[in-house]
Amino acid sequence: MAQDKQNEAKIASMDENKENVSDPGVGLEILQIIKDSQQQHGLRHGDYQRYRGYCSRRLRRLRKTLGFKMGNRHKYTGKKITEEMLSDSRYLLLVLMEAERSWSYAMQLKQEANTEPRKRFHLMSRLRKAAKHGQKLEKLCESPSIDAKTKLEAQAYTAYLTGMVEFELQEWKPAMEAFNKCKTIYEKLASAFTEELAVLYHQRVEEISPNIRYCAYNIGDQNAINDLMQMRLIGGGGNMMAEKLEALITQTRAKQAATMSEVEWRGRTLPVKIDKARIFLLGLADNEAAIAQASNEDTKEHLYETLLSECRDTIQAVREELKAEKQRERGPDADTGKVSNLQFLHSYLSYIKLCTVVKRNESMAHTLQAKLKDPHNDENKRGPKPQDLIRLYEIILQSLAELSTLQGLEEDHTFQKEMALKTLVYKAYRCFFIAQSYVLVKKWSEALVLYERVLKYAKEVQSKAKSLHSFELPDVQELIAEVNAEKYSLQAAAILDTEEVNESPAERPVKDNTPLCDRLETFRLDPALVGKQPNLVHFPPGFQPIPCKPLFFDLALNHVAFPPLDDKVEQKGKGGLTGYIKGIFGFGS
Repeated sequence: MAQDKQNEAKIASMDENKENVSDPGVGLEILQIIKDSQQQHGLRHGDYQRYRGYCSRRLRRLRKTLGFKMGNRHKYTGKKITEEMLSDSRYLLLVLMEAERSWSYAMQLKQEANTEPRKRFHLMSRLRKAAKHGQKLEKLCESPSIDAKTKLEAQAYTAYLTGMVEFELQEWKPAMEAFNKCKTIYEKLASAFTEELAVLYHQRVEEISPNIRYCAYNIGDQNAINDLMQMRLIGGGGNMMAEKLEALITQTRAKQAATMSEVEWRGRTLPVKIDKARIFLLGLADNEAAIAQASNEDTKEHLYETLLSECRDTIQAVREELKAEKQRERGPDADTGKVSNLQFLHSYLSYIKLCTVVKRNESMAHTLQAKLKDPHNDENKRGPKPQDLIRLYEIILQSLAELSTLQGLEEDHTFQKEMALKTLVYKAYRCFFIAQSYVLVKKWSEALVLYERVLKYAKEVQSKAKSLHSFELPDVQELIAEVNAEKYSLQAAAILDTEEVNESPAERPVKDNTPLCDRLETFRLDPALVGKQPNLVHFPPGFQPIPCKPLFFDLALNHVAFPPLDDKVEQKGKGGLTGYIKGIFGFGS
């Protein structure tokens, strides 16, 4: 809130300065203001409700500061902003915040409309209102007192909101025209200013480019699908376009899948009758190519997760069809021992899923390994450790074990040999990083034994790989060279550590936590004694046993015979019915 008041004060002071130098133009950095506000108040995390609340609060502060209140709490009195008021740019900011509030509410409703379709009507109402406020801002900026840059930014902002309305209405041609107008204005502004200011305009152009391509595709431009696929790789368009791009790609594959009827794997041709499986298998090559072309690790990880999600959904569809087929074929001749085409297709899809898991974890392992070797790691942040890589290779080995048990491949000896060889390779890598973890805790003997095990696995892979020429394996020669280098380093570190152990107590620094009061008879070098926290005595002091108050038990009481006291005890007379009657009539008294 304090920052917003400072910004408004700066805008007011800018206007005063402009009046002092007789500058005829009043300006407002429209794109800069909305981008800063969005990033600072929720849109960095996609929280449109928080941004909407911020716009409402800022509107209230602006109206109060300008004395531009719409009546009181009892009655609403509408006011219009006229050209005579535009000597203060905060009146333009007022209209801009009204447009932003309506737009943020529309985007909030767009998120909620996924589960509540009725909210789409309210969404369109808010978007139209935002566009109406944008047109009002553009009309006010046509005043001669407004500078040229603000006029152009207002036109681009209005074109963007108008394009959003047409886009949601699926009026592709008007939407494309509005977005193109917005793009053209921002490109002209970017070329007219310095590089620092141009970055913001270029970012805006990149945001609306996927919308333009999407409109072009729906109008009939088939070449636009390739541009959309490229934008999907670089993550362009933001969250709003992500779902539309995925739906468009699925729709395009569904059209192409009508011509696909079979697939060949491991020397067997499989008919593909399930539409979901056709669409997935048709897009498999595109997904793998997209992963190979990914520019950074985050994009690659996202594409791997998308591919695995699609694969799981396809496997589930095939599994349900497989259950239905087993129920239909239930009978005396149902169990023939032969794997059906549908079951083999299920094995093929499971093979794709498990191989994707192996590739994803291998890619993550390479990234972590590069960070582990980087000497410039930030000490304040937790860097990767060998234990992280051990976990990744364990997942890979588990996936390879599942691959070996796929139904229909038990008798495929070549496949089993390939999986066994891959298992040896990843066992070698896992063993290598286990040894690295032992080196960190200075367990030299265990690390040396594990390094020897790595060399054993690697040589076994090299000897067996000669019989499988067409099979691609990770290169173990580099691993062998690295293990040999690590062995020499380990032996040197072990010798140095042994020399430190054999040093005299006077020369060896103190490594234990024994306080000075317990080792007064032994001289040792302890730099901590002259530091800020010297270890002098045990603090807090430990508990010591002390004598407690004794407890007395009267054991002789059970053996004492007390004198009789019968003569001192009053004897009561025997009573009965006679005594009772005498008591009534007073004879006994």
